[in-house]
Amino acid sequence: MPAPPQASAPAPTPGPTRLTLDLAATVRHDGRGGVADDLDTPEGLTAWVREHADALPEALAARRYRADAAGLDRVRAVRSAVRALFARAVLPGAPSPADAHRLPPPAEAVARLNEAAAKVSTVPVLTWPGGAAPRVRDEPVPAPGPASPDRRADLLDAALARAAHAFLAGPDRQRLRACHAPRCVRYFLKEHPRQEWCKPSCGNRARVARHHERGRGPA
Repeated sequence: MPAPPQASAPAPTPGPTRLTLDLAATVRHDGRGGVADDLDTPEGLTAWVREHADALPEALAARRYRADAAGLDRVRAVRSAVRALFARAVLPGAPSPADAHRLPPPAEAVARLNEAAAKVSTVPVLTWPGGAAPRVRDEPVPAPGPASPDRRADLLDAALARAAHAFLAGPDRQRLRACHAPRCVRYFLKEHPRQEWCKPSCGNRARVARHHERGRGPA
């Protein structure tokens, strides 16, 4: 008898999508009923950039980048624009409750991303690693000499904004959802028609909460 068909593995998440989702996810539940911010200090941003160095320009590679207060404010402004447009993308569903009440209007968010993306000129660069298909992606135009702190801040702003452009204008935006399980404020990509939450643990908490609500009955 022929072997039963195997379930196909989910396609890998493209780099711009993953970078943009991870930036949005730096606003998260703190485990105590509130909201935590992984980018609340320059040190937090430095650690985040180093964790995502493979998706960012070479000048931001691990151990080269160190955030300061001004750079932190700029990245938080880009993140606020991203989360505002995430809130728009999930309509008519409800957005994440973490910061929906204090996000910029969509038009301002779009302008903020466009301004950040325009800070660095790019050129198309072809790569063709062994055993893989050739690909072209936009890379920052090289600047003479070592990158200054201002140049690195511009590179980071532009890279994050362009990743958000690619995600918001691409097909993955249609799968974006806000997770409304108890104690979750994340956005996620819907992988199958019945998916309601970002991960199984959130689904378990939501089902337990519904069970308790039903057991309580009418007041």
